[in-house]
Amino acid sequence: MNKSIFLLATCLVTLCSLAQNSIPMESTYICPPCGASCDETEHDSPGVCSHCNMVLIKKSDLKTIAFYLQDGVEVLDFAGPMEVFAYAGYKVFTVSATQQPIKSQGILTVTPDYSVDNAPNADILAFFGGNSGAASQNPKVIDWVQRQKNIQYHFSVCTGAFVLAEAGILNGQTATTFHNALDDLEKNYPKINVRKNVRFVDNGKVITTAGISAGIDGALHLVAKLQGLNAAKRTAYYMEYDNWNLGNGLILSDDNPYTKRKTDAFFKNFEGSYKYKNNTEFNLTFNKREGNLEAKINGVSYPVYHEKDDIFSDVRNEPVFFQRNEADVIIGYKLSQEGELFQKL
Repeated sequence: MNKSIFLLATCLVTLCSLAQNSIPMESTYICPPCGASCDETEHDSPGVCSHCNMVLIKKSDLKTIAFYLQDGVEVLDFAGPMEVFAYAGYKVFTVSATQQPIKSQGILTVTPDYSVDNAPNADILAFFGGNSGAASQNPKVIDWVQRQKNIQYHFSVCTGAFVLAEAGILNGQTATTFHNALDDLEKNYPKINVRKNVRFVDNGKVITTAGISAGIDGALHLVAKLQGLNAAKRTAYYMEYDNWNLGNGLILSDDNPYTKRKTDAFFKNFEGSYKYKNNTEFNLTFNKREGNLEAKINGVSYPVYHEKDDIFSDVRNEPVFFQRNEADVIIGYKLSQEGELFQKL
């Protein structure tokens, strides 16, 4: 879509935010931190960064996450969630007992950004398995965990839960961990309600996950809580993480991001063939498993996410405005509110 047309559409959306067919827009968007010069650029509309091709996020959604890593930490335990949080737009930094290099699984050398002596404040603290006793049994580390103020969420993967347990953060909470460590967590920390056979447990402000790949599910769940389900879906799509089963965990909090989904019948109203750019066509179907529409263009399937009323968004977070006739039947869509109508065939 022409950039000037898209900017005009965004302005119209903002001015008409009280109308039925509008999406409330925030004025400032930024590129997810990637270490390039585009990190400093601010945008006045959603879309994609022209420099690094990352989907822009609301500036107010930016979170800082401290990843505590110990020598021997499991690679995928932290690398999976790190990929999720980085693409979702959060600033991630690593912390360890010292700033000396550590080895993940004896293979990957990691130099921590900070030690517990000089680490800055964070919105979220995250802990991971793999020799987690080096952290949970280190009084200096536990003291650091307990001294952190204004933490919005605590997050753990695998036996990283033992760090939270030792710090007392899981007392009176329900939690899970790696399947081989469930009995030890239950035996050594009787104040914790340990749950087995769950992918993750969400207590509201404390999220613990099972082992290794389950950390990706827990991280996507946290993104859904913080930025909405569509942001998490975009992240999973970007990662080509096809095995995410939405809400496949024990959710004990009130802010369940999966409860406001539209019915299957609502989505099926939009199914069919549509005109597209350059006199081409595409087919739109409902993906029941993902809970969103799916457009197949040139042999590739692209998710289309519901936002509000008859307004959807694509993988680039750009709006799609579906149109109805007087009989309340979908007749096509526009890529801007005043743009060309692409007809339903």
